[in-house]
Amino acid sequence: MDFLRPASWEEALAAKAEHPTAVPIAGGTDVMVEINFDHRRPEYLLDLNRVGDLYEWEVGEESVRLGASVPYAQIMEHLRAELPGLALASHTVASPQIRNRGGVGGNLGTASPAGDAHPALLAAGAEVEAESAARGTRRIPIDAFYTGVKRNALAPDELIRAVHVKKADGPQQYSKVGTRNAMVIAVCAFGLALHPRTRTVRTGIGSAAPTPVRAKAAEEFLNAALEEGGFWDNGKIVTPSVAKQFADLCAAACNPIDDVRGTASYRRHAVGVMARRTLTWTWESYRGTRRTTEGAA
Repeated sequence: MDFLRPASWEEALAAKAEHPTAVPIAGGTDVMVEINFDHRRPEYLLDLNRVGDLYEWEVGEESVRLGASVPYAQIMEHLRAELPGLALASHTVASPQIRNRGGVGGNLGTASPAGDAHPALLAAGAEVEAESAARGTRRIPIDAFYTGVKRNALAPDELIRAVHVKKADGPQQYSKVGTRNAMVIAVCAFGLALHPRTRTVRTGIGSAAPTPVRAKAAEEFLNAALEEGGFWDNGKIVTPSVAKQFADLCAAACNPIDDVRGTASYRRHAVGVMARRTLTWTWESYRGTRRTTEGAA
């Protein structure tokens, strides 16, 4: 196994172009586990730790550009207001040591359906910034990024440079089921984001299908119910029947398997429970924000 150590982004792209099978490694929290257990033996490892701009982030007027190697701990500390769903997901990632090493770019590169960042990125409507030496930069919508079990839309010569996530304009939530809080792989996970500006809701489901997925039928139902009932304007409590139907549709969006962490039926049930709870939490937060705004006016 050869170890490539580029000192800049340009050198990293050149190395990936010359060795398309090279496996990028930054935090190493996913890749090293596979190597240590001899599940993977790549010909080349492409070490990105010396590429400084991968550890930088920029808060713009409408979105955050998050470098691929920004650690989860930094997201929790500095971007909680702009990216609340992703910050909540970051809290559930393994142990403090892993949160100080691992980043969203690694989660995306591995594309495991159990990756903790995926539901939050789906719910927020992120875009993945990928680049190759030959074709330059492109942005891949998160909905088109996951192509199969641990497969993504990157070309062989592309590397993930950053993730673009719109700044939250409404409450976001994240929930995860696991056997314990530290060092746990999700049995299933659920992300929800309210987008009051567009009067839409987006979801993200992890570890309950071959890829991370959205519950699009549930979103369409809830968007229609909130609009028809005037909920965005009147700030009323979402009725139990609406919450139940939303939860049932989220559970129906799953296509899980039985494994050592949980059965398929349990995963469907848990996703439904998490969907109902996160809807309750986010809507209560939205109602509270409306009351505060109206009181100030």
